[in-house]
Amino acid sequence: MTAKLNPLAAAPLLMKEWQRVGFIVAANVEPSLCELVEIRASQINGCANCINLHSVFARENGETEQRIYLLPAWRDAPCYSDRERAALGWTEALTRLSEGHTHEAAYEALQAYFSEEEQVKLTLLINVINGWNRIAVGFGGWVDPAVVKAAKAAA
Repeated sequence: MTAKLNPLAAAPLLMKEWQRVGFIVAANVEPSLCELVEIRASQINGCANCINLHSVFARENGETEQRIYLLPAWRDAPCYSDRERAALGWTEALTRLSEGHTHEAAYEALQAYFSEEEQVKLTLLINVINGWNRIAVGFGGWVDPAVVKAAKAAA
């Protein structure tokens, strides 16, 4: 893949703020759940960059290969908790809004396992990763995970 443009170079102030918001939102969701949600949304959106990044980060946080590989089939895989299933269902519902407004069942499951504050945090996380997916796919982006870690440390 050849990058079409580097958004951090083209609009550095705005992109640094977007990056900072992403770091803040992610820091407010438990790390294992955060990475599962980010990987799943990225799989749906076909974002190789974000699948790569968040798979690396998930492994670093102790996630197993099995759970990473089974994410596309999370409904049938016994290795996810009910809370994780609720988060993954909500992730899919919001990531696939254009396929129809069928998010009511996902929202009911979400309410059973997440407080209202957690629902907002999770929804913001889903919005941020969907935004990053669109930036990376749209501009042909590919970032080494070490670069993202350095940016996070600097933020």
